[in-house]
Amino acid sequence: MRHFTLVTFLFISTFIFAQTITGKVVDDIGNIAFADVILKDIHNNIVTGTTTNDDGTFVVNVTEGKYTITVSFLGYESWKKQIAVDTNIDLEKIVLKEDSENLEEVVITSKKRVIQRKIDRLVFDVEKSVLSEGGNGTDVLKIAPRVQLQNGNLEILGKGVARVLINGRLSPLEGEDLTAFLEGLNANDIKTVEVITNPPAKYEATGNGGLINIILKKAMQDSWKNNITIAHNQNKYNSKTLRNSFSYNKKNISMSASLNATKGHHNHLEDLKINYPDNFWDIKIVSKERDDNYSGRLFLDYAASDKTTIGVQYLGNISAPGGLTNVTSTVFDNNRSLDRIIVNEGDNVMDRKSNALNFHTTTALDSLGKAISFDADYFSYNAKNNRVFDTEVFNEQGNSMGISSAALNISNQDIRNFSSTLDITLPLKKVNLSIGAKASFTDTNSKVSFFNTLSGDPILDPTRSNNFMYEEDNLAAYISGSTALSDKMELKLGARIEHTTTNGVSTEMNQENKNEYTKLFPTVYFAYAKNDNNSFNFSYGKRINRPRFSDLNPFRYYINDNSYGEGNPFLQPSFTDSFEFSHSYKRKLNTSLFVNITTDGYGVVFNSDIDNETQIVTRENYFKQYSYGIIESYMFNKISWWESQNSINLIGNHTSFVKGFEAEVKNGVQVVLSSNNTFSLSEKTKLTVNTWYRNQHSAGLFSVGEMFNMTLGLQHIFSNKMKLSVLANDIFNTNGLNNFVSVVNGVEQIYGQNSSSRNVRISLSYEFGNKKVKTKNRNFGNKEEYNRTK
Repeated sequence: MRHFTLVTFLFISTFIFAQTITGKVVDDIGNIAFADVILKDIHNNIVTGTTTNDDGTFVVNVTEGKYTITVSFLGYESWKKQIAVDTNIDLEKIVLKEDSENLEEVVITSKKRVIQRKIDRLVFDVEKSVLSEGGNGTDVLKIAPRVQLQNGNLEILGKGVARVLINGRLSPLEGEDLTAFLEGLNANDIKTVEVITNPPAKYEATGNGGLINIILKKAMQDSWKNNITIAHNQNKYNSKTLRNSFSYNKKNISMSASLNATKGHHNHLEDLKINYPDNFWDIKIVSKERDDNYSGRLFLDYAASDKTTIGVQYLGNISAPGGLTNVTSTVFDNNRSLDRIIVNEGDNVMDRKSNALNFHTTTALDSLGKAISFDADYFSYNAKNNRVFDTEVFNEQGNSMGISSAALNISNQDIRNFSSTLDITLPLKKVNLSIGAKASFTDTNSKVSFFNTLSGDPILDPTRSNNFMYEEDNLAAYISGSTALSDKMELKLGARIEHTTTNGVSTEMNQENKNEYTKLFPTVYFAYAKNDNNSFNFSYGKRINRPRFSDLNPFRYYINDNSYGEGNPFLQPSFTDSFEFSHSYKRKLNTSLFVNITTDGYGVVFNSDIDNETQIVTRENYFKQYSYGIIESYMFNKISWWESQNSINLIGNHTSFVKGFEAEVKNGVQVVLSSNNTFSLSEKTKLTVNTWYRNQHSAGLFSVGEMFNMTLGLQHIFSNKMKLSVLANDIFNTNGLNNFVSVVNGVEQIYGQNSSSRNVRISLSYEFGNKKVKTKNRNFGNKEEYNRTK
């Protein structure tokens, strides 16, 4: 509460003002956010200052008098003007020009502000890159700073698994559903990627790993554009993709739409070794997974008046993953002599549908920047999984001992969420203030039915069937504001309070679990620009990581006869305090130091039933963790035909277990090296060579093996409208997860996975229409709930 009182006092003290100066800062591409606006009196003393908003606008409040106003942004010539203030002044558009005498301070001259460090985020401009001209959303994220996409997990280095926003609103998808949608997203539609390690109070406090915001392009006024891309992906199997995106903007109507379809297969491999006291299991899993995915998006805005805009946005996804799976378990005795072989064969028929609908309206309350916006969001998610399998046992001579089990496992999950959000922007004399509130209501129903088919007829087994219903309501409010302490220093403070109630009911187990809690989440940001070459930033934020809905379901889900997973209805959210300090030198060399403190940490625990030789996958609150590290990144572009983005990441951790089970704490240091290079072979041909390396390291319960990836890409432009791209991913096939080791209660388990990381993609894109673009920010508000649907 002290944080909230401090922020409130700071803002209320600035309410009284006289005249206002407004304007909008742009360049030849679009709006410039976080440009410095400084006002000096006739004695050259700083009177006040501010920074521009995301749309380039600013508001300065002063008393009557004569002033000099200066607008500056690194890599651009400063703009100055002497003004006499006796009434409100609108400077309209202020166009900054590139500083031709200081181009070395611009990260890439042909792509201005490729990496921007704002007070609360890192912004990566992906336009004109090879991957953006022929790839998809995952290709773009693989080269974004501090972002790593591997084995279906999207992470911010040093933070953990990240949540994804599309145009500022959290995506309703996660895991493989999110990956499938990003793979269907045309990279040519992406303007920038924002990496937010400590999200501001405006965003939900959920997620310890930060946020990744993908900003999409939008056609400029009185223009339209269409892009169509076809792609062929070859691994052991193959898949084909067709993508089309269209944008239109004329008079009062702005629209963008996209349709994406992928069909085919990929090879998926897993291996698991389990050292029981009396024997050793070597398990191999081979799957032919389907890549059937269809997704679409529609965005429509209508300017009802000069001050009010209303609009809708729809995001839909239909996928049918799964496929034929063979699980071969080779069992050895203590002498490592073959004891028996267990073969489990099955077919997963999966059907997943998600629909997200957003209604939004924004009204300008005056000409000084005051505005109010309202969003209403609804989403539905349905996942069906029918798994048919049988298990046959063979003796050491390879002779069949008969079918030991056969079953049909049917699972169905339905999730419904409704949320509404109110945001108010109040620019005051020295502080840009924003306040808001959100209400979110979620209902989920998960049903599992297990049928024994060994006799030939399906017979329901009630001991392996269950229905789990879960409700979660979340009420939140926030206050946030930023102020320029001087022409070189900026402060941004925020506080968010969330009240959560949950209720989970397992019908077959006759079990009900309720939970209720209220938490405060403060945020602090401080920026200091010492000079044109050196800038410093500090940020602090408190976050919460709520369990996924499926993690709370207490019932067992059987993978095969000797392996099952179960949720934990008593699972509690974890909390993380994140501190980060960063320095930027000439916007080329960036250094970040961070410390994260996680309490009540929860995660997957690979346990076992030794007597029955069964693997048990559970979820527990079991650790407290301190993670810390340093990240160095450098952009090299002094040679006209070579651009290189490089980083060195050193990440350490210290974990202590708060739950009593027999396991050894594994603490260590992770080293991640990356280098992304683009070579211009000619005006129309580019080559990319991207590599990264991760050492063998340990953290918490687990250790993981060494990994390396090299990707080669070639793009040729046949004309201004047609482009051909060839991309070879993981050419040495060393990107897969390996030697993922845990030892719990004396049983060692070693896991590995590779989902066709080595593959070749050939794509051809054709674009027509007006190519001028500008960005548009509009979000989905029920982001957290959809991120937890997997």
